[in-house]
Amino acid sequence: MASRNRYGSPVREAKMFILVLLVWLAAVLEAVKVSPLIEKVSDHKDFKKLLRTRTNVLVLYTKTDSSGDPQLKLLSDVAQSVKGQGTVAWVNCGDTEGRKLCKKVKVDPSSKGVGAELLHYKDGSFHTEYNRPATFKSMVAFLKDPSGPALWEENPEAKDIVHIETEKDFRRLLKKEERPVLMMFYAPWCGVCKRMQPLFQQAATETKGRYVLAGMNVHPSEFDGLKQEYNVKGYPTFCYFEKGKFLHHYEDYGASAKDIADWMKNPQPPQPKTPEVPWSESESPVFHLTDATFDSFLEEHPAALVMFYAPWCGHCKKMKPEYDEAAEVLNKGSDSPGVLAAMDTTIHKATGERFKISGFPTMKYFEEGQDMYALPQLRSKDGILDFMRNPTARAADASWEDKPSSVSHLGTEDFREALKKKKHALVMFYAP
Repeated sequence: MASRNRYGSPVREAKMFILVLLVWLAAVLEAVKVSPLIEKVSDHKDFKKLLRTRTNVLVLYTKTDSSGDPQLKLLSDVAQSVKGQGTVAWVNCGDTEGRKLCKKVKVDPSSKGVGAELLHYKDGSFHTEYNRPATFKSMVAFLKDPSGPALWEENPEAKDIVHIETEKDFRRLLKKEERPVLMMFYAPWCGVCKRMQPLFQQAATETKGRYVLAGMNVHPSEFDGLKQEYNVKGYPTFCYFEKGKFLHHYEDYGASAKDIADWMKNPQPPQPKTPEVPWSESESPVFHLTDATFDSFLEEHPAALVMFYAPWCGHCKKMKPEYDEAAEVLNKGSDSPGVLAAMDTTIHKATGERFKISGFPTMKYFEEGQDMYALPQLRSKDGILDFMRNPTARAADASWEDKPSSVSHLGTEDFREALKKKKHALVMFYAP
């Protein structure tokens, strides 16, 4: 006969045990709040399958089933936010199967003070240890762009910048702040913004207590109304406020930290800029070409060096005086070895596309209308003149891609397509 205890019959005892177990499980799930979106993995084959089928995986390895509780609560929210873009997984190295998996992948969370370790896997293989702040915003930003830059507010040197996340926070700052505010509206990918940020944060430290220097990423579409309100047409855009009222923009993007700090002492609206005269409309000894005149010009001039440029290109602007002076020398002699020409490929796009111009300036030498050499090393007046007087000798310095070679040279236009056709490829990224 089955023994009885205080619960009564064996059936009642079994029911009570199940009830207690369910209550315990409910308490554990409530405490940890693990999202079903977090992939629990313990088998090595399942782990390899996960990495094979998911391209962007953040894995939490824990010493025990409870040592990752704080991270699991946070990662549950992260997994929900990056659903469809990234995957969050959990491996408990404390149970039998999990211990085998952790040993195979050579991960030991017990060596960490918190008993947990976060590793990221990209395109089927290990990418990096997650070493950015354990915050919802930082983790979401990381999983949405694992190879991208860290958030500005993660930089300890930017501690004196007021980092604004929402439009509500922005309005609250303007309403409550008595000190003058210089707001930097930026986008994380913007090159000028990245160059200005260290200067801006240094100025914030130097003027701390007197002024407020703030930063806000307004690239997401949710801020389109705000951008329209403050005429944010490019990044960065600096707006100056006093007692919540917008007064004017700050536009000295070549400024130093001291320039910014000095301007805050006596803020003045931007001065009207004198329109820059296009190079092709200035008094220049260089022949300026268009899509319509390009071929006929090369027919008339058997030896020509052509500079493909963009008006906004800093390297092009720096090179213009050298190029003009070299052209003036070549144009004087009756026995000139050739001519210098230039083309703005932001306007005359057909020719730029025809010669696959993807960077500025691009220097190409033509003989009898034929594209002979690309010459990225030509930048100075003397170098240009030396080449034009003896192009054959200087051709030895031509770019690697223009020399006979068994190496495949790729550009932005064919890079991805070419690699799709190769099972394995070793790519050397280089500068001339």
